[in-house]
Order: sequence, then C-alpha cells, then structure tokens
Amino acid sequence: MKRILFVDRDGVILQEPPTDFQVDSIEKTVFVPGCVTALSKIAAELDYYKVMVTNQDGLGTESFPEETFHPSQNLMLRTLGGEGFIFDEVHVDRTFASEGKPTRKPFTGMVSHLMNNPDYDLANSYVIGDRWSDIQLAKNLGAKAIYLTSPLQTLKLTPEQEETLRPTIALETNDWNEIYTFLKLGIRRVVHERNTNETKIKVELNLDGSGKASINTGLGFFDHMLDQIARHGKMDLVIETKGDLHIDEHHTIEDTGLALGEAFGKALADKRGMERYGFALPMDEAEAKVLIDFGGRNWLVWDAEFKREKIGEMPTEMFFHFFKSFSDAAKCNLNIYCKGDNEHHKIEAIFKAFAKAIKMAVKRDPLSNYLPSTKGVL
Repeated sequence: MKRILFVDRDGVILQEPPTDFQVDSIEKTVFVPGCVTALSKIAAELDYYKVMVTNQDGLGTESFPEETFHPSQNLMLRTLGGEGFIFDEVHVDRTFASEGKPTRKPFTGMVSHLMNNPDYDLANSYVIGDRWSDIQLAKNLGAKAIYLTSPLQTLKLTPEQEETLRPTIALETNDWNEIYTFLKLGIRRVVHERNTNETKIKVELNLDGSGKASINTGLGFFDHMLDQIARHGKMDLVIETKGDLHIDEHHTIEDTGLALGEAFGKALADKRGMERYGFALPMDEAEAKVLIDFGGRNWLVWDAEFKREKIGEMPTEMFFHFFKSFSDAAKCNLNIYCKGDNEHHKIEAIFKAFAKAIKMAVKRDPLSNYLPSTKGVL
C-alpha cells in the first residue's frame, strides 16, 4: 500500500502575507524557507503519493477572483515541478467557513475517494499543515499530522480540544529540514513499562520530539529534574511512577532510572547515522560536564559531591544511583563531573548537561547510513 503526503498550501509552501493572509498576486508569492529543498529531497528519496489540500476562502467570488489566484498557484507548481516535486492530486476548496461544506478542511470531502481505497495506507500517511484544522483533518483521515508551527496561528483551542488533537501530531517543528529528516528516518518513539513488587513505572519517550514533558513520580524535585531532560534534550517524555514511598525514596528513583534507560535502549535499537557521543554546561556558579557514549557498554564515572542530605524530598545520595541505573539499562558510558557552591544549582546543571549531551548523541544524519563504530556493531 502506498503512503500519502497531504500538504497544505498557504503557510506551509507559500508564506502568508500578514496583512490579509491571501496569496493573490505574483508579488505575494514567496516560498516558506527550506520548503522547496525539502520537498525536492522528499520527491527524490521517498515514495509518497502527493496531494495538495487547501482552503481558499471564496475563490471565484468578487472578493477573490480566479484571475488573482492562478498566476501564483501556477508559479508555485512550476517551481516545485522544476525541482522534481509534482503533486499527484491538487484539491482546492472555494467555500467560506460559515458554509460548513463537507469539502472544506477539516472535513474530508476533498479526499474522501482516498479513504476507503485499499491501495493507500492512511495510518502511515501524514498531513503537513500550520493550522489546527489540518491536524483535525489528519485525525479525521486516520492519519498523523506534521504541525509546521506558525506565528500567524491565531486559533486558540480549549484544553479539552487540544488534548483530543495532540496525540495526532507526530512532529511539531518550524523547520522544513526537520520534516524531511523525520519522513526519511522515521520517529524514535517507544512506550515502555517496568513493574516490580516495589514500583510500577510507565515511560513514553519520543527522542525526536519538541521538549514536552509530563512527569509524576511522587517526588516533586525529582519530577523537576526529569523535566529538564525533556526540555533541554528536546525530547517528549511522559513518566508515571508509582513506588513504595511509604518506605523511602530509593526504589522510586533507582527504578525510574532503570525504566528510562530501558526505554532509551529500545528507542536506539538502530544507531545508523547517529552521532553516538555527546557532551556539555554551566549554571550560575556551578559547572557541570557530562560525557555520554551510547556504545553498548555501561559504565559510570561520578565526580560530584553534595553536602546536604536532601534537596527537596530527594536524597542527594540517590543522584548517583539514578545515573548508574540509567547507564546500566541504556548500556551507555557516562562520565559526570560537577563543582559549585549551591547544591540545587549543581544537580540541576548536571541534569541539564545530561539532557544536552543526549541531544547531541542521538542526533541523526538523514543522508548517512553509517554505523558509528569500527566494530561494525553497536
């Protein structure tokens, strides 16, 4: 079955004029940076059925005459075609939102003929758009959305609406090169559970995310540190830990480190094209350095001392145990060094440097199939 790439036009391929949001002249025909290059590579290297789906409010009416639309539309199609990207289908809805027509996005009328066709794999297809209506379209199609973020996006959803649509987003970015990389390499996303008599832990990890986090371990300061990993490592991370805190914090912290390391091990099963190594990070007076190697061998060098017994409700002796657990489970080498005066700053600097090191190490080159090892295996 063939996968489909549904691509919006204004704000995605062509920049929207901030004055009237209408591309209705040659002078207003400006491509979104990186779009032409990325689409050219997508056409050359990937096998997608390519469909343009765009709402053009009132096209053909006095407010938006046909003759003002087609010159810029044809210029866009010729330019993309000259770089090897040719749409297999082009669909333009001319109605106004107030009409509620089934052909207008996010409704599926324009592409309904593709929905029940056994030749197409909608579950592994993508809608690229800059509006929540594009994300809703993806959901209605049973596809995934690539959300090209735009400063012109003015529609605000309720928390309930956003919660409904967020799971449809496979990638959120403002960079067309990231879209190409994502489509070329795929997403490194895992859901992992680790259950023992002492703890029950669920980890959802997306190494190619945008830094979103939802952490709940029952230990506020520990949650804050794990949140740093997601935000500074630019990965999406959900951790739900239910541990025997009525005894103490040990099992909760240690087992969360193990579960997170195991999730990384799954997400990095294929290391071709990956950097493998990472390092970084000062925070105020504190200086932290974290060296990491996802080379398949676990080892921890820990050079950090803490004078306080606890920071928040987290025992400082457990910092070592968390990183040791992660190293053992992820099969990575970790060298951690830190000095400073403020205990909070020191451990936060370590977690931030850890996140930055991971971000560097897991970065991939979409043009490389190289395994970063002379052994030929990692």
